[in-house]
Amino acid sequence: MPGPRVVPVHGDEVLPKRVDVVVIGGGIIGTTTALELAEQGLRVALCEKGQIGHEQSSRNWGWVRISRRDPREIPLMAQALSIWQSLDQRIEADTGYTRAGIVFACHNQEQIDQNQQWLQQVQGYPVTSKMLDAGQFNQKFPDNRIGAVGALYTPEDGRAEPQKVAPAIAEAARRNGAFILTECAVRGVETSAGHVSSVITERGEIACQSVVLAGGAWSSLFTSRHDLRLPQLKVINSVIRTAPLEGPTEALWCHGFAIRKRQDGGYTVASGHENLSDLVPDAFRYARDFLPALKSEWRSLRFRLGSRFLDEARLDRRWKMDRASPFEYCRVLDPIPSYAMADRALAHLQQHLPAFQPAKVAQYWAGCIDVVPDAVPVISAVDSKPGFFIATGFSGHGFGIGPAAGRLMADLVLGRSPIVDPHAFRYSRFSDGSKIEILSGV
Repeated sequence: MPGPRVVPVHGDEVLPKRVDVVVIGGGIIGTTTALELAEQGLRVALCEKGQIGHEQSSRNWGWVRISRRDPREIPLMAQALSIWQSLDQRIEADTGYTRAGIVFACHNQEQIDQNQQWLQQVQGYPVTSKMLDAGQFNQKFPDNRIGAVGALYTPEDGRAEPQKVAPAIAEAARRNGAFILTECAVRGVETSAGHVSSVITERGEIACQSVVLAGGAWSSLFTSRHDLRLPQLKVINSVIRTAPLEGPTEALWCHGFAIRKRQDGGYTVASGHENLSDLVPDAFRYARDFLPALKSEWRSLRFRLGSRFLDEARLDRRWKMDRASPFEYCRVLDPIPSYAMADRALAHLQQHLPAFQPAKVAQYWAGCIDVVPDAVPVISAVDSKPGFFIATGFSGHGFGIGPAAGRLMADLVLGRSPIVDPHAFRYSRFSDGSKIEILSGV
């Protein structure tokens, strides 16, 4: 697999006959949900069709940020910043987490105004985000040629190592009694008297009272099998990992590139504004849902028509549960990166930060970001299917917010007071006539 090397997790050999909750998906959302539930004494089985953390949970930039979040995510992300502080101690592992700060460069007055408006959204939260003027920005990044007229700086933001985090959380969940089942695709959910009663996996049936779908980019396909409509598309982001190099400790976003220091001494480099979107059947199936987002975000997308259209058109959306599901024929989404986009980001970086001119590429990879029309996640019960819950659609924002999202999901499953108001994350917003709002954020 050309993607990043992920800390391996060896799955359990024995399939439990009965648990309280089955979590589908072994990314950061699924593993944190499993950990939260297991810590409360529930019997949990986490089922992953491939290996733990091998899709977008290990392929993202590794940013842990509240800055420039959609206002609806800010309360949950504030909780996440608190959870990250003691996460390594809690899971008895090194995730590489550190608070090093994140800087968003402003290239014009409009961006300054947007960031000043955003600052009003975090008043009352334990963060000290502030605007930097051009001189203060230049002090942080000496000899830069970015030409920033200012910047948004949040010292409480940080970073962690995506290839380590989901595996470490999964192991912690296992120490708390959870079953970690890899190469164990869930084919579907069974109900009894209208309530969830079991899941059918490729290795057999597991009886349960609740199911949490944390399937990332696969979630819409899974829900369609159960007559649930989840508008979701995939966006591909391409990333470079450099060899070790001296440079800034703060993560930096600007129009041409985004960087963050890695624990291995290198940098993760990607475009700050360019992504690929393959034209596939779902793009037409959900076109009306995504039209408002397309109007505001089209400049950041490069549309592509290629083999993915036929690959996804051939997918069986009504598979029988006694036969192999699509999840068994594709264990890991491992898209080919756009070398042109990645190289363009590196060239912009080397042009505007001379300290990176000696940078050497150690690896390229790409990841599939699961996006929903308003770019705000679904963390919700499904009212029409009691016992079924969804945690997906994090739209490229899932890594940093993951620990708090897992806690909120566990709150909903347990029926206890939620860590934040979950109203903005309800699944029903896509079908109850609610206006889909595209708010400021990245």
